[in-house]
Amino acid sequence: MNIKKRILKFLQCKKIKVGILGQGYVGLPLSMLFDKKGIEVYGFDTNKRKINLLKQGKSFLSSYSNQEIKNNTKNCKFFNSFEKINDCNILIICVPTPLKNKNKPDLSYLKNGIQLIKKNIRSKMKRVIVLESTSYPGTTNEHLIQKFKKENIGKDIFIGFSPERINPGINEKNLQLIPKVVSGYTYNCLEVISQIYRLIFKKVVKAKKIEEAEFSKVLENIFRSVNIGFINEMKTIADKMKLDIFDIIKLSATKPFGFTRFDPGPGVGGHCIPIDPIYLSWKAKQLNMDTKFINLSAKINISMISFIMSKVKDLLKNKSKLQNYKILILGLSYKRNTGDLRESSSLKLIEALLKNGYRNINFHDPYIDNKIKFKKFNFNKKPINLNEEILKKSELVILLTDHNCFNYEFILKNSKKILDCRGRYKTSKKVIRA
Repeated sequence: MNIKKRILKFLQCKKIKVGILGQGYVGLPLSMLFDKKGIEVYGFDTNKRKINLLKQGKSFLSSYSNQEIKNNTKNCKFFNSFEKINDCNILIICVPTPLKNKNKPDLSYLKNGIQLIKKNIRSKMKRVIVLESTSYPGTTNEHLIQKFKKENIGKDIFIGFSPERINPGINEKNLQLIPKVVSGYTYNCLEVISQIYRLIFKKVVKAKKIEEAEFSKVLENIFRSVNIGFINEMKTIADKMKLDIFDIIKLSATKPFGFTRFDPGPGVGGHCIPIDPIYLSWKAKQLNMDTKFINLSAKINISMISFIMSKVKDLLKNKSKLQNYKILILGLSYKRNTGDLRESSSLKLIEALLKNGYRNINFHDPYIDNKIKFKKFNFNKKPINLNEEILKKSELVILLTDHNCFNYEFILKNSKKILDCRGRYKTSKKVIRA
């Protein structure tokens, strides 16, 4: 029996060990998905605190309760050392791919993960390696395939790429319902990797080439980035015309064809929208191409902080009172119903307020309890509890993240003035939309 048939037979019997490098927003939900199917999972991460919490059945993500972690990691073992990589038949890489200075891709986590795999594979057990981390088209070939080029890829080892489609706070608990794109270096690689993901996903979509699967991921996120940039620009134009963009969008959204609704906001956050488009832009530059749409949308989305600051200055214009104005920020995370602070517009706005001389800033977010620090401004505060007194004492309440759990009637009733950046309230004497 050849290696491909042997692996496929093991998959049918679920007699496999899946090693997942990275137990964050992508890796942990994937570990839990395999766990639900009774498949043994080895979760690896360099973050000792994270691993220790998972070993105790405790959650470090706001999306999951401790009980959910306990219930859905029964077949999981967690490690912050990497010797056990050698015991795994399947290895899936779910490590961060952030940006470094001058908006260049930072593939240090990815390179380190691949190096750890190479270093810790000691036996001649035949295996599968899949990259899920988002990057520019060509990454899998340049950094993973080239490392294993001496192996008999497609016969002794199977390599491919499968883009993650996690939407934090929304789909991680029903991830199996999201169609899963897969790709492989050879036909055999594609067949083996397809069967792996069929164990846990309802629909698997095969890409012809690894580079097409990689491109599809950045395309999905650039589509969102460009449309958010567009609608944010429409917001600023409507504002100049003294019109309400949220009311305008409601009208446009009644068209049953040719229009996809996007809502404006205070910018973009998370890993995907602010970062992934820049990966493709960087790659395009290597090909002497200028990504005009990507660059323009990024510029517009970043400018939303300045737009909100202009509204704040209009409302709190007495310069002699700048340091004493009480400002309350509602929502710190980059999107509703999650505690994810990555690239959060709320943090960018707090920094902008501090730069402009506003010092009496408080913030509330039920999903976050850690301190927010800006050393340059000697700012070091924890989120406060929301109550009637806090609201009534604040000259301005800024709604930046519209969590569903907020009591919007209570907030409206007890606030002097609300700057609504999410369109949750109707415009009134008390509410200004931004």
